[in-house]
Amino acid sequence: MRLKGTFLDEISHDIPHQNWGADEWDRDFGYMKAAGIDTVILIRSGYRRWQTFPSKVLTEREGCYTPPVDLVEMYLKLSDKWGMKFFFGLYDSGKYWDRGYYEKEAEINRLVIDEVWERYGHYKSFSGWYISQECSRKTGKIIDLYAGLGRYCKEVSGGLPTMISPYIDGIKNISQYNSQTNKDESVSLTNHEQEWDEIFAGIKGAVDIVAFQDGHVEYDQLVDFLTINKKLADKHGLECWTNSETFDRDMPIKFLPIKWEKLLLKLKLAEKAGYTNAVTFEFSHFMSPQSAYLQAGHLYNRYTEYLRTFDNKR
Repeated sequence: MRLKGTFLDEISHDIPHQNWGADEWDRDFGYMKAAGIDTVILIRSGYRRWQTFPSKVLTEREGCYTPPVDLVEMYLKLSDKWGMKFFFGLYDSGKYWDRGYYEKEAEINRLVIDEVWERYGHYKSFSGWYISQECSRKTGKIIDLYAGLGRYCKEVSGGLPTMISPYIDGIKNISQYNSQTNKDESVSLTNHEQEWDEIFAGIKGAVDIVAFQDGHVEYDQLVDFLTINKKLADKHGLECWTNSETFDRDMPIKFLPIKWEKLLLKLKLAEKAGYTNAVTFEFSHFMSPQSAYLQAGHLYNRYTEYLRTFDNKR
């Protein structure tokens, strides 16, 4: 198992910003390429009032702040340069769908999709869409939100693939705003399977790729959840990838780069469950040699050593 893709986390609310410019991002794309990554996924184009590009829709409708740099254009140019596939992440209001107003979330995103495709659809690397609203259970109208936005993305762009990255309501599904690392109860395998069977049935044909986050359950439970996720995705005709997190959920400090041994274990468990594609959240903070976290560069060294073991076997 190898990491084929990474999220780009430029609009976040719980990870420190690294204040990179075009030169730093260019170098990082080079590091990604050297590590075998060929796909980058913008985690979200906007969150609440912050945005990655000067969207007329978001500025006028949501009062979003105008960014000093068009990061979407920068990422697309770098993706073209480095031969990457770029997936555009939608807008997360942080308020509408969280409060049950799913149609309001969908409405603003349809306008953003139109705007983005008209503005950036000509780039060679524009390869798909990421529906950024994350969930772990069949809550509210999440099926309608995923299906509606997925269909609209495909309609506007001539059928480009769509992707989601949900999580598992496991024992490590803990708020980042406290120091706990575990909770007392988690979803059972049976309930997880029942709910996601229903979700996949409702979104098939609208969503093409599902990449469950792998950090919310104990390591000895992971292969069982991975196996169920893949079985359900195969049943409903979705591609099933794993989102192998490169940050550690086992520590009270939220969040630091993961121990290499843990990442290796998760990749091997995904391989055991029959997976062939892995993405990560996320390279630039937790794995890059130029990350603000010194240990991220060491993780990069361990990972590239791991990759060389495959080359030596050829």
